[in-house]
Amino acid sequence: AAAPKTKAFFFLLAESSTMARCPRNKALPGGVSKLSRSAVYRKKAIYKRKKTTTTKVAKPAAAPKTKTIGGAKNGGTRVVAVKEPRYVDDSKIHQLPNRKVARPAKLRTSITPGTVLILLSGPHRGKRVVFLKQLASGLLLITGPFNVNGVPLRRVNQAYVIATSTKVNLTGVKVDDKFNDAYFKRPATKKAAGQFIEDKKEDAKKKVEAGRAADQKAVDALLAKPVAAVPELKFYLQSKFGLSKNEFPHQMKF
Repeated sequence: AAAPKTKAFFFLLAESSTMARCPRNKALPGGVSKLSRSAVYRKKAIYKRKKTTTTKVAKPAAAPKTKTIGGAKNGGTRVVAVKEPRYVDDSKIHQLPNRKVARPAKLRTSITPGTVLILLSGPHRGKRVVFLKQLASGLLLITGPFNVNGVPLRRVNQAYVIATSTKVNLTGVKVDDKFNDAYFKRPATKKAAGQFIEDKKEDAKKKVEAGRAADQKAVDALLAKPVAAVPELKFYLQSKFGLSKNEFPHQMKF
């Protein structure tokens, strides 16, 4: 019959299992190691391991270069040693791949389709607008509507808006898919030959394309009924937001 396993047996078993994870050498008070370098060499049995040596391939020395020297007293020619370039070849440097991927910003929970926002920057700052949807770039598609406060269809960063508790019911209102980031992309302008800075005509008034004006009227017609359904909402959208003395926006409830 096998001998019964005592308490000391399990203690030694637990101690042996933890010893494999403990360092062989310990630091004593004062920064002195418990074991010397030769003792650690013996305990680790490094002398039993196979030593591998790599031979360094010697590069052939560059042949000296003969340069022609001008001047009657300079000998005509001079032998100059060729020096290796100091720069490092970029092809020999191991570069880690860039794993950062640009992702659109996450929409704030306080901003939902139909939320009335307050613009904080741009030519329409201080005005209240209606949020329609978030574009693929992460920007917000908003409008005044234009026939209410003069704010057309625009893209706005959500960092420059204040979300209010006022909402417009957009149930049944479908925003056309053509209103995307490509819709707001400006056409590239060509510069004349030899022109460094493009000449801007201050007197020339910016003309709105007929297609843009038709799209704006169509969106205003979609929002006309939801805006009219909320009492005094039209006057609320027409008013501008501002701060007076001793008024702080972080203490307000919008």
